[in-house]
Amino acid sequence: MIKIFIDKDPVEVEEGTTVLKAAERAGIHIPHLCYHPAFPPEGSCRMCLVEIEGFPKLELACSTVVKKDMKISTKSERVVEARKAVLEFLLAEHPLDCPICDKAGDCKLQDYYDEYGLFESQFKEVKEKREKKLKIGKTLILDQERCILCTRCVRFLREVTETQELGVFHRGVHSSVNIYDGATVVNNYAGNLAEICPVGAITDEDFRFKTRSWFLEKRESICPLCSRGCNILIEYHPGFARFEVPKKVYRIKARENPEVNGFWICDRGRYGYSYLEEGRADQIILNKIDGENVLTWENISEYLGEKIKRLYSAKKATGIALILHTWLSNEELFLVHKIFKEDLKVEKIFFADPPQIEADGYLLTSDPSPNIRGALEIGFDIKTVDLDALADGTDFLLAFGPFLSGLFSLGDLKEALDKIKGKVLFSYYSNELNSLFDIVIPVALIAEKAGSLTNVDGIVQSFQPALEPPGESLPEWKVLADLGKKLGIDSKFFEKFTSPDAILGEMGKKITFFQEKE
Repeated sequence: MIKIFIDKDPVEVEEGTTVLKAAERAGIHIPHLCYHPAFPPEGSCRMCLVEIEGFPKLELACSTVVKKDMKISTKSERVVEARKAVLEFLLAEHPLDCPICDKAGDCKLQDYYDEYGLFESQFKEVKEKREKKLKIGKTLILDQERCILCTRCVRFLREVTETQELGVFHRGVHSSVNIYDGATVVNNYAGNLAEICPVGAITDEDFRFKTRSWFLEKRESICPLCSRGCNILIEYHPGFARFEVPKKVYRIKARENPEVNGFWICDRGRYGYSYLEEGRADQIILNKIDGENVLTWENISEYLGEKIKRLYSAKKATGIALILHTWLSNEELFLVHKIFKEDLKVEKIFFADPPQIEADGYLLTSDPSPNIRGALEIGFDIKTVDLDALADGTDFLLAFGPFLSGLFSLGDLKEALDKIKGKVLFSYYSNELNSLFDIVIPVALIAEKAGSLTNVDGIVQSFQPALEPPGESLPEWKVLADLGKKLGIDSKFFEKFTSPDAILGEMGKKITFFQEKE
């Protein structure tokens, strides 16, 4: 470690650290437009200029490496004037269309002008006219007049995807970012271009003109659409208090995690967020319930417990079957394993996950479920559903998840399920599958509850609720913990499980794999 001084305050940093990173660690923001931590320094925007004692000129903070006892000023008069000059140069050709720009509210150019600009324009010449609505990819629109030539997009396609669909063409005032002749941005990570663009040059048709960023709430979560478990931000409109506007998710963005997804997410995770809202089940459905007419979350555990205890007492636990899926959290799978495999000795446990997809060799894996590794570490043998084996001798079926309908035809499912006397489904969605079960219980998605997931690399990641579950939906872990108490086989074990954290703590005591991840 070496000592340097930033704005007269001593800061200790590692050798080889750049001035920009050293300032960030000290809590000092140095403005920048072209710099991105995923790429080597470019130094083209000139916004990160700082004054260093002993240096004749202002230096780039993004590429200058600190030295012992270096004295750096990030707010001197020379620095502020230089930043104003850079902003004036950038805005000389920039169109004044902030009111209709999708980046408004997230735009670094707006932020820096508010901080360093607020000056009268001296530019009297006619601005350069360029392409305003150039479609460069499936969902991407390029506005060349807004582009500040930071080249983040060009470097992303060169260094991350290695597909190089964009380049900088021409020279001087005529320079512009564009696609090569006959090419478009076609790769599985194209949506990241709109996210890393610091201004409104590249916008995303999925979000374009739909809402304003300052209306959106941002919450952290984990993407469940493959076993990578990328870290994401869910941005949603919470609605207005004075008049009715429904809550709606508008976009998914990447959240940095160097161990899992770095700075990026794939387009499947970015644009596949319809699962959060479309066709959701929001109330308990009673198709058949043995003469009962009231069933709520308060008594559902008691109802299921009575059904299961009756079979267990009659030594018919072999007549119980389960269908699980790996969208369940570690904690929920642990409770299922304890109740049904350890306590009840149930043997017929099947898994119904979405069918496999094509991996891309980078982030996207072939498993479209987020917790297969967790299920294996907990001790499950992941057997896919066999309808004949499922129906044979089964008196009571407890099914989790709606993914059965993607594996079998409705007719085949009905034929098998009609042979089972009692059947209950915990489901996220309202669809034709629900009509085949006696009771359908709505449950919360990963984005709507707390827990943890184990990704393909064995990294256990905890998550908290980002959204409110719809209607009567609640997390599965709550009914499972209550069911464990109601069964009475090992009631004391389940009494302490008042939160997913408590369950994960117990997992660390019983399963070696989870000890380091507590």
